[in-house]
Amino acid sequence: MQPHTTDDNFRGKLTTPNAWDLAAFFLVMGIIALLAWGSREMALPYVPGKTVPSLSPDPWHLPYYALRTVIRMGAALGLSLAFTLTYATLAAKSRRLGPILVPALDILQSVPILGFLSVTVTGFISLFPGSLLGVEAASIFAIFTSQAWNMAFSFYQSMKTVPKDLGEAATIFGLSPWKRFWRVEAPFGVPPLIWNIMMSVSGGWFFVVASEAITVGKTSVTLPGIGSYMALAIHRQDLGAIGWALATMALVIFLYDQLFFRPLVAWAEKFRVELTESGAPPESWLLTIFTRTRLMGRLLRLIGALPARLAERFPRRRRLPRRSRYPIRPEVQRTIDRAWNAIFALAALYGLWKLATFVSVIPLREVLSVFGLGLATLARVTVLLALASLLWIPVGVRIGLNPRWATRVQPVAQFLAAFPANLFFPVVVVLIVRFRLNPEIWTAPLMILGTQWYILFNVIAGASAIPNDLREAATNLGLSGWELWRRLLLPGIFPSLVTGLVTASGGTWNASIVAEMVSWGPTTLTATGLGSAIARWTEQGDYPHIVLGIAVMSIFVVCLNRLFWRRLYLLAQTRYRLD
Repeated sequence: MQPHTTDDNFRGKLTTPNAWDLAAFFLVMGIIALLAWGSREMALPYVPGKTVPSLSPDPWHLPYYALRTVIRMGAALGLSLAFTLTYATLAAKSRRLGPILVPALDILQSVPILGFLSVTVTGFISLFPGSLLGVEAASIFAIFTSQAWNMAFSFYQSMKTVPKDLGEAATIFGLSPWKRFWRVEAPFGVPPLIWNIMMSVSGGWFFVVASEAITVGKTSVTLPGIGSYMALAIHRQDLGAIGWALATMALVIFLYDQLFFRPLVAWAEKFRVELTESGAPPESWLLTIFTRTRLMGRLLRLIGALPARLAERFPRRRRLPRRSRYPIRPEVQRTIDRAWNAIFALAALYGLWKLATFVSVIPLREVLSVFGLGLATLARVTVLLALASLLWIPVGVRIGLNPRWATRVQPVAQFLAAFPANLFFPVVVVLIVRFRLNPEIWTAPLMILGTQWYILFNVIAGASAIPNDLREAATNLGLSGWELWRRLLLPGIFPSLVTGLVTASGGTWNASIVAEMVSWGPTTLTATGLGSAIARWTEQGDYPHIVLGIAVMSIFVVCLNRLFWRRLYLLAQTRYRLD
C-alpha cells in the first residue's frame, strides 16, 4: 500500500466541490429548469386552419412570452453556429466547393425573411403533422436566416486572413487539417465571431415580429413571444403595451449580456494575436465564478479540451514516398474541373428555366417594372450605407481601441441594435402625415435602423483585434490624425469593415420589406421600391410575384457582391491581412 503524495492531495483538492461550485450548480440547473418549463407547450396539438391558444395583452404574461422568444433565438443561434463552422470552413478551404458556396451564400443572404417564410411554413407544418412544433420550427428557421449569413461571412473572412506565420508554424509542426482548424484557424476567428454573434442575436430581435406573427396568404399563425405581443400592441395601437414590451426586451437583453455575451467577450480575449499585453482586459462576474470553482471548472476545462482531444485521435497523415504517388496529370485535372463546372452550369440553367416557367404568367412589361423598383431600393441602400459608414466607423474605432469603453457600450449597443424598427412606425407615420413629408425619402431611415449596427459591431471587432504592439509602434513613431488612420486604423479594420458592409447591405435590402410600407392604425404609407412590392404580394398570397420579387432582389444583391464587395474581400485578403 503506497502512501499518499502531495500531488494526490492536490488532485483531491481540485475535485472537491467548494462554495463557488454550489453557486454555479444552482445557476446552471436554474437555467435548465427555466428552459424546460418554457418549452413545454412548443409541441401542442395543432391543425392548419385552426388558431393556437390566443395571445393575452396582459403584461403579466410577458415574462413567459420573453422566455419562449429566448428559446427560439437560442435554438436558432445554435444552428447558426453549427452552420458557420461547417459552411464557412468549406467555403474558405475547399478549392472545388469554394467558388460555389460563396456565391450561394450571397444568394441566401439576399433572400428576404418573408421569402423564406412564404416557402417554408407549409413544409415545416407538413414535416410535423398535427403538432405546433412545425410552426415553431418555421419560426426558428426564420430567425436562423437573420443570424447565420452574418456569422458565416465573418468566419469566412477570418479563415481567409489567418496570418501566414501561424499557417507556416502549423505546417512545421505537422498539424493535420483537423488540428490546424481547432488550434490555429478557429481560435484566430473567435474574437470577430463573438462580436458578430452579438450582432446576429440583435438581428434576430429585429425580425422577431415577422418570425412569431406569421402571415403568408391564407396561413396565419401567432406564436407566444415578445415579437407577436408587439405585433398585437401595434395592431391595437396600445402604447402602454408597447412600453411594457420594450421594458421586458431591455431586461432580457441585459440578462443576455450578463449571462452570455460578457463571459464570451472576456473568454475570447485570450485568442487575440499580439506580442504585448493589452491594457485592461474585459471582465465578467460569471466567468470569475466558474474560474473559481473546482469541480465545475474542471468539467468545463474537459469540455473545452474536447476538440483538442478529438484532434489527437486523428493521427498525422503519413506522406507516401514520391515514387509510390500517382498524381493526377494537369490535363486530366482540367477535364475534371470542366466537367464539374458544366454540371453546375446545367443545374443553374435548369433552375432559371423553372423560375421562368413559374413567373411566365406575369407580362414582360411588368417584369421589367420590378427591376425598376429594384433600382429605387438600390439607390436608398447605397445612400444609407454611405451615411452610416461616415457615422459609425470613427465611433467603432474609438470604442474598439478602449476595452473599458467596449464593455460599457456593449449592452447599450445591443439594446439599440435589437430595438425593432416596427416600434418607430407610429412616430414616423404621424410625423410624415403631420408635416406632409415625402414618404419616398423619410421612410428610408427605417431601413438602416436595424442594420447599421452590423457596421458598428464589425468595426469594434476589427479595432479591438489590432495588436497592441502595432498601436505602441504607431505611438512611438508619432503617428496621429489622418496619418494614423491611413497607416494603421483603416488597414487594421478593413477586413472586418468589409464584412460589416456586406452584411449591412444584405440586411438593408431585407429591411426594405418592412420599411418601405409602414402602417399605424388605418394609415398606411408606401414608398416606391422592391421591398414594399414584396410585402404587398406576400399579404395577397401572390406566389408568382413573390418569387419574381425575391429573384430580382437576389440578382441585385449577388451582382453587387460579385462586382463590388468581392473585390474588396480580395483586397482585404491580399493587402490588409495581419502578417
